[in-house]
Amino acid sequence: MLIRNAELEGYAGNPWRGGGQLADVRLAGGRIAAIGRLDPADGERVIDAAGGALLPGLHDHHCHLFALAAARTSVFCGPPEVDGAEALARRLAQAPGSGWLRGTGYHESVAGDLGPDWLDRAWLDAHGPDRPIRVQHRGGRRWIVNSAALDLLLAGGASPPPRLDRARGHIDDGDEWLRARLTGQFPDLAPASADLARLGLTGLTEMTPSNDAAALACLAAQQDSGALRQRLVLAGRADLPASADPRLRVRYTKLHLHDARLPDYEATVGLVAASHAAGRPVAVHCVTLAELVFALAALREAGPLAGDRIEHASIAPDEQVAEIAALGLIVVTQPHFIAERGDAYLAAVDPADRPWLYRAAAFLNAGVPLAAGSDAPFGRPDPWAAMAAAVSRQTLAGQVIGASEALSPEAALALFLGHGEAPERQRTVAPGAPADLCLLDRGWAKARESLGAGLVRMTVGAGAVWFERKVANGSDHGHGSVTNPS
Repeated sequence: MLIRNAELEGYAGNPWRGGGQLADVRLAGGRIAAIGRLDPADGERVIDAAGGALLPGLHDHHCHLFALAAARTSVFCGPPEVDGAEALARRLAQAPGSGWLRGTGYHESVAGDLGPDWLDRAWLDAHGPDRPIRVQHRGGRRWIVNSAALDLLLAGGASPPPRLDRARGHIDDGDEWLRARLTGQFPDLAPASADLARLGLTGLTEMTPSNDAAALACLAAQQDSGALRQRLVLAGRADLPASADPRLRVRYTKLHLHDARLPDYEATVGLVAASHAAGRPVAVHCVTLAELVFALAALREAGPLAGDRIEHASIAPDEQVAEIAALGLIVVTQPHFIAERGDAYLAAVDPADRPWLYRAAAFLNAGVPLAAGSDAPFGRPDPWAAMAAAVSRQTLAGQVIGASEALSPEAALALFLGHGEAPERQRTVAPGAPADLCLLDRGWAKARESLGAGLVRMTVGAGAVWFERKVANGSDHGHGSVTNPS
């Protein structure tokens, strides 16, 4: 394939600033073969980029693929679509089908004055349809089930999950147990992978803490079959085996902290040290200040390893930002949560903590490598929406949270251009690099004015077209094979 008249900048190692030169890019053998003024070869498909910006394929540095795939057939049960008990009851009643009903995205703000633990087994029994129901909190750790669901899950004398509140129907940290009791199988990732390709994503970091050898084998098999197109970096349990496949790299031990039940400190230090001894960095989930303080103390005592990451860093005062910088840690943030959840944050988060919510500029100013991930399906999987939120810092209601944390469009784009295994290193369009590319329908000077998924004209992975949208000012010559997931 030959992509002609593409706007390039950064392939010589310079940061992306837009307004770059136009050049032709030849792809061969799954890599970028040449850049310059190039003549088409016989039988080569030629695409006229018409001055559109050609970027490295985007990388989502924090997502949950299996949950994202499952969410496609689930009922969304949270704000802003569901804003109260009556709205939730209607949403559940209108769900199609007659078997298991799976809800996602629930947040306690839906309860209003009814209290944070209002949604329970008794309410689902009284207000939900007559079918087994399980609803997941948007934080990902809790499932709320009705009596019909609990009876099925515990049928035949099955051992209950370790953290079951039977009376309330609350199951915490029970994903593996639920999967074993329901189907024992992982979902088909093809539809989700195709959707991500339409957004320009050619790489993903799968951050589910329960990832084990079975999850690794499933991901490898779905890549081999072509169902899962994106390159993967994987986090998971400490005993997650390594992978020699360059498309699927096991990189991190995931530590999922919860400040209401923090793990034993010495055991955590030992886990970090053991992971480091095996050459594996840790990625630590920190959505509260208590979790962040605990994580930094453990990392400081164990001794940091290059590649150690803080996931979310949802609340990070200046003191902790400075310590993150001193320890040489990477932060992976979710700027779109300001847009998606910001109004709820303004209602629920202590005013003293609001300046520290999902910071961005402060980390960069302190020299902390910063990348972004969607946390999908617990956040929208759209990297362009995340970029726009990083620039505007606006909630859905138009309120601005942390105006001083706003990024330029270029810095927002850079959040998704880091290497999967090393987010601190920016990828560029360069000879010899993998032919994982995202072609926009316009030059960067125009694209930066309105960041959105509609900018993506073509997504190329390993030299093959995964997604293509025809544009009026582009031309295409030749008869190359095109794979279009739409």
